[in-house]
Amino acid sequence: MRWCATWVAWWIFASVGWSAERLNVLMIAADDLRCDLGCYGGPAKTPNLDRLAQRGVRFARAYCQQALCNPSRSSLLTGRRPDTLHLWHNGTHFREHNPHVETLPGWFKQAGYHTRCVGKIFHNWHTTPKGDRDSWSAEEFLHYAHHGSDLPQLTGPYPPNHASDSPRRYGKAPLCECRDVPDSAYFDGRIADEAVRVLRQVKDRPFFLAVGFWKPHAPFNAPKKYWDLYDRAQLPPLDPRRPNKAPEVAFHDGRELRGIPPQAIDFSPQQIAEIRHGYLACISYMDAQIGKVLAELEALQLTERTIIVFFSDHGYHLGELGLWAKTSNFERDARVPLLLVPPRCPQAGKVATAPVELLDLFPTLCDLAQLQPPSGLEGVSLKPTLHDVKQAPKSIAFTQHPRPAYFDRTPHGVPEVMGYSIRTAKVRYTEWRDWQTGKVVARELYLAEVTEAESGNRIEQIDANDPHFVEAKTALHRQFPPQIAPAAR
Repeated sequence: MRWCATWVAWWIFASVGWSAERLNVLMIAADDLRCDLGCYGGPAKTPNLDRLAQRGVRFARAYCQQALCNPSRSSLLTGRRPDTLHLWHNGTHFREHNPHVETLPGWFKQAGYHTRCVGKIFHNWHTTPKGDRDSWSAEEFLHYAHHGSDLPQLTGPYPPNHASDSPRRYGKAPLCECRDVPDSAYFDGRIADEAVRVLRQVKDRPFFLAVGFWKPHAPFNAPKKYWDLYDRAQLPPLDPRRPNKAPEVAFHDGRELRGIPPQAIDFSPQQIAEIRHGYLACISYMDAQIGKVLAELEALQLTERTIIVFFSDHGYHLGELGLWAKTSNFERDARVPLLLVPPRCPQAGKVATAPVELLDLFPTLCDLAQLQPPSGLEGVSLKPTLHDVKQAPKSIAFTQHPRPAYFDRTPHGVPEVMGYSIRTAKVRYTEWRDWQTGKVVARELYLAEVTEAESGNRIEQIDANDPHFVEAKTALHRQFPPQIAPAAR
């Protein structure tokens, strides 16, 4: 019962007290952001996030639980895996199957924190209700819309579009657009402005402020000054080749960007360059908005009393392996940037290399704020790593994805196959299991080392007789929860 949890949380809060040392939480989320940040050795110009990484711990091997917005966000915000939530697509609100589950901001709210949502935190589309009002102390702001509705609000005479003709529209917006407009013309600029306003409003009380930026999710339409940061002729090389002998089930049709077959588009080299350019421009645009929020936190003298966490809900492909957008178990989709910055971090500027998961954020933030976490969380606290980056709270991370990728939009409405993927320090091992019988229909094993200067990943299939295969397969079978039986769905 949720009222029981509320009384427990209030008892915890009373035991901690309204101490002046009580830490605030500033949680910043990005959408569809892979590890292209400068601090990850990537090509994006991200000075604000690079400086933030120097103040805390950067996690080199952080992974989402499913590379799709709703399952990933629902998982990290409840601390439970997609299979536990019975949630693997965008069209179902997490409370439909889990009406009484505790959420990360809701738990802090019950403990006496003033919780606020600015931007996209819970999933923003298809689902009802919109967001999760019970988790917040006030109404959410710009939390629910379609990305294709992020059109520039023009209040003056601005020059026309400077980008080439976009290959298709993304909702109401062109897939790519470059207009010489102010930051506030698009969603993320307005989110930064509102986050600054909310910080000024809540500065005198313990707060949990979640700021969810919509970029670099398509459409790729950052203001022109962010496009101007990059020379399209100098973009990193693109390798579209698939891994040798990879099973067909591991791939998808990239319909989010290419369109739905049989009307799907094959991008020209010029269109590919424009999309990749626009993605980097959107990252820099988002970084600039984060800089405004962090500057206000500093101006209000709140930095030394605030835990800052930055993450992306999942990664992304831009033509690598022949893939576009998300919905795979490959490294570029599963791996995400994660920065944890507690006040006076003893490991400031260091890098943690052990695999961790986004669902670890719930117990970690409770631990740092000295709150007893609710029961049922499936992640672990990363606080030991913040004191010593060599301390590894776990050695494996899990990601999964169904096939068809958007099975809820098919006539049957259920998956045919589910891919369960385990990431160790050296390999990624994936099993594709028939959804009805649980039978393994395909396997993948890749050597997937992550280096400090890597902009994405290096991925090579290796022989199934390799000792890594036995180690990873055993770990998957021993530690990953079994597939939910059809009768339980």
